[in-house]
This record gives sequence, structure tokens and C-alpha cells, in this order.
Amino acid sequence: MTEALLAGAITGLGVFLLIRALFPPRAGLAARLSAMDAARQGNGVSKVSVIATEERESRLHRSIGEAMARFYAARGWEMRSIRADLALLGKSFEGFLATKCLLGASGLLAAPILAAWIPLMGWDFQLSVPLWTAVLLALVFFMLPDLQIKRDAAARRRDFRHAVAAFLDLVAMNLAGGRGVPEALMMASSLGEGWAMTRIRDALASARIIGITPWQALGRLGEEVDVDELRDLSSALALVADDGARVRQSLSARAETMRRRELAEIEGRAGERSQSMLVAQLLLCAGFLLFLAFPAAMKMLG
Repeated sequence: MTEALLAGAITGLGVFLLIRALFPPRAGLAARLSAMDAARQGNGVSKVSVIATEERESRLHRSIGEAMARFYAARGWEMRSIRADLALLGKSFEGFLATKCLLGASGLLAAPILAAWIPLMGWDFQLSVPLWTAVLLALVFFMLPDLQIKRDAAARRRDFRHAVAAFLDLVAMNLAGGRGVPEALMMASSLGEGWAMTRIRDALASARIIGITPWQALGRLGEEVDVDELRDLSSALALVADDGARVRQSLSARAETMRRRELAEIEGRAGERSQSMLVAQLLLCAGFLLFLAFPAAMKMLG
């Protein structure tokens, strides 16, 4: 009965996917509104340039990614946090979706492999065992890119905040030298060679082309990569851009606050690692004591 139900479900799913491929649904209201917003933003303002790694994608990979992106857009699934992480890492949203789908499909290959391997071992099994195992592996593989993106983006965002703190100090020093706010921002961004400084420098260079202020470009970069410090910096510069002394004091205070926060995070991570090492040492001592006491206990118990 279970095998018949699974076979019917798989057949029904295949028929459903075939019908949806032959007769695609009409775009919903959310998809049309998002398309209008994208078109308006594309005509008015271009996005802040990013350092994107050139990905050599196959035609199948690209087509799957574009199809999944249209599927997400038709249902209004924006995935803002994932898009911010991908923008920070310099990866495309379509390539990310294609990777998820291909990994999930590769997990389904476990069903025929297990169905062929278990009889060779001489074990009795039911058809539902490899099928459910393949479904579970497909779900796990489908979620692996999300976990990897979150982990890499967290580390990269931490480095970005460190670069922003140094950038604020450089801007404050340039303001103390008599430069204006736009000139100080450009000069400070040109002094660094890291990828974070390059992102900031590209954002400021794009601001001149598209006709916006440098602090607006920094705010858009903060929205794109989901860094609160850049958004706060944009708001602060927009309020006190005409007063150089007040800007310099504000930037110095923000840089000092960011350094203290970073130092507190480093101390917290060091404390966590110390606790984990202490737990590992206690477990090792407990195992050694058990190893010493086991023969005596067995001899006493006869």
C-alpha cells in the first residue's frame, strides 16, 4: 500500500509539473508591482557597483536559476536577507537558487543507489526506505547553500564593520586637515586597498555619476549589504554635513564605539572558546578516571 501511494504521488507530481510547464500561470500582483519598482529604479538610479566574482555558469545552471527567480518573484518572495548576503559575497541570486535546486535533485539520486546497494548486502528492505531517505537527503542538500551563505556573510560582514571603523577615522583626519565632507570621504576611501574599501570607493564614485550625495550612496550600500553602521553614518552625515567640526566629532565617536563593540565581541568569542576548551579537558579527565576505575570495579563485582 505504501509503495502504491508513493508511486501515485510521484506520478501526480510529474503530471502537475508538466501541466505547469506547458501552461504557466499569469504573473501575480506582487510580481507586477516588483517589476514596476525595478524598472523605475533602473531608469532613475543605477545600483551601487559591487565587486562580483565572475561565475562561469552553464546554460542549464543559468536557465534553472532564472526560472526559479521568476517563480519566487511571481509569489512575492523577496528573500531580502539572502539577497543582502549574496550582494555582500558578490554572488548572483539566480546562481544561488540554481545551486539549491541542483543539490536537492542530487539528493534524490540516493533512492536508486540505495535500492541497488541494499539487496547486494543481502538485507531485506521495503521500497519506502530508500525513497524516504532520498527525500530527507534532498531536503538537507537543498538547505546547505543557505547555511553556507549565512556563515560566509557573517564573517564577511564582521570584516566590513572593521573596515568601516578605520574608514571613519580616516574621514575624521581628512576633515581635520580642512577638506570638505565629500572630498574627505573620497580621500579616505582611496587610502585603503581591501575589498571593503573598494566597495565604499565604488559606491562614492557611482554617486557622482548618478547625481546623488556621497552619504546617500553610503546609505544605499548599507541597505544593499545589510550593514547598520553605514546606514547610521548616512543619516548622521545628512544631518550635519555642513558643520565640519560637528561631523568630525561625530565620526570619531562612532569609530570609538565600533572599536569597543568589536573588542567586546572578540572577548566574548575568546571566552566561549575558553569554556569549550575547559569542557573538553573535563571530559578527557572523566574518561581517564573511568579508564582507571573500570578494571577495579569489574573485579569487585566479580
